[in-house]
Amino acid sequence: MPQRREVTKLLCGTPFLARAARAAATDAVPASALLQPAQLAELLKADAPPLPLQVGFKTLYDQAHIPGSVYAGPGNADNGLANLKSQVESLPRDRALVIYCGCCPWVRCPNMGAAWDRLHALGFSNVKALMITTNFGEDWVNKGYPVARGE
Repeated sequence: MPQRREVTKLLCGTPFLARAARAAATDAVPASALLQPAQLAELLKADAPPLPLQVGFKTLYDQAHIPGSVYAGPGNADNGLANLKSQVESLPRDRALVIYCGCCPWVRCPNMGAAWDRLHALGFSNVKALMITTNFGEDWVNKGYPVARGE
């Protein structure tokens, strides 16, 4: 995925990281709420799977995303958080949700922390976070987990 590498380099570049690290750290997500890709892949096979919410960048969602996931907008931007709110506002507050991004390595992701905080501020109590250690391409797509492309 050469395009993804270029986008990742652009998004995870030094000036962007400095802003992102201040705006939304993944430290906001407790370890007890983390799911590994293999765990989520199994949960998605259940009769009542959690709803995956992609809280990263639209370009990445269009390239590849988890089937059945909803594009919720980047967690590091006000319009992304507003879109996240609009995507979930009609859901029961105990609905199982899984947020994921995968733009960068977990420790540098600018989107997960703020999305996590927003969902909890909205009263959601059953939220998990997909821990993508490197990026979505390496940790999900290349591992052979299900993928959808485009809208």
